Amino acid sequence: MKRTLTLILILALLPLCSCGQTEEHGATVFAMDTVMELTAYGEKGEAALEAAKAETYRLDGLFDRRNGDGEIFALNQNGGGEVSDDTAGLLRKGAEICALTGGAFDMTVAPVMDLWGFYGQDYRVPDESELAAAMEKVGGKVTVEGNAVTLGEGTQLDPGGIAKGWASAKIIDIFRENGVTSGLVSLGGNVQALGSRPDGTPWRVAIQDPDGEGYAAVLSLTDAAAVTSGDYQRYFERDGKIYHHIIDPSTGRPADSGLRSVTVVCRDGALADGLSTALFVMGRDRALELWRESGNFEAVFIETDGKITATSGLRSLIYSDKEIEFFE
Repeated sequence: MKRTLTLILILALLPLCSCGQTEEHGATVFAMDTVMELTAYGEKGEAALEAAKAETYRLDGLFDRRNGDGEIFALNQNGGGEVSDDTAGLLRKGAEICALTGGAFDMTVAPVMDLWGFYGQDYRVPDESELAAAMEKVGGKVTVEGNAVTLGEGTQLDPGGIAKGWASAKIIDIFRENGVTSGLVSLGGNVQALGSRPDGTPWRVAIQDPDGEGYAAVLSLTDAAAVTSGDYQRYFERDGKIYHHIIDPSTGRPADSGLRSVTVVCRDGALADGLSTALFVMGRDRALELWRESGNFEAVFIETDGKITATSGLRSLIYSDKEIEFFE
């Protein structure tokens, strides 16, 4: 999956207590290679959490490409097959984001991720011939018709860049189905909020400072997801050079876009997840062009020099001790 538990990028700041008759329920889950914190309020919160945990484990089994019983594993082994609604939906969403970003997000980058050792954490710098061979498989055809999936020859899928976002959205749906109106899901660098906090105030979610243990900024969220991708989440060093895990599908190498992290805020957890990776690859200027064209997300950029910039829709929803430049 895209992010491990080495660092949790966005941490919900939770000075949370029961308010009036509102009861807090919490659960910790390890799935999708990360520690997940689920919080739900109300009388039905405990039942909602049990259903959410079961759903998280189910989705992890489907999407983990190392799981021999999983659907992504089977697709990669067989070049296609019949899949569940969730897997088909995940692949359609991935294709949508790939098209939206001009290929900056691409689930077929799996062979290159494996070559660098980012999936199995057996890190290495590939030579040019290896990289060229792996890149021939990137951008392969993925056809989804109903629940039938067909992969082009040599195509391998890695859904890690979108799986946690899909899971967070499903968990929020489960909360709603169980009558929960206030809850928070923190899946590593993915946070998704249902409603507001029980006292009616927005959830406060912090964006980690790439250069330290503190926070670069704090977001106020209500009924929204916030997902961060950063070059400090998973990386290794060879001969004094740092190689991070956010691969540019056009080069097969760690993206060199002038950014340390990108946080995307929108209502769709899966879209926020995929876009956070894509915008990091694209760089700030291209990402802002997409923001102006689409109008369905907001973003925070932390550049290599520490500068923080954000889209104008977050002007009243973000706080930082550092200066923030806003773009219209």
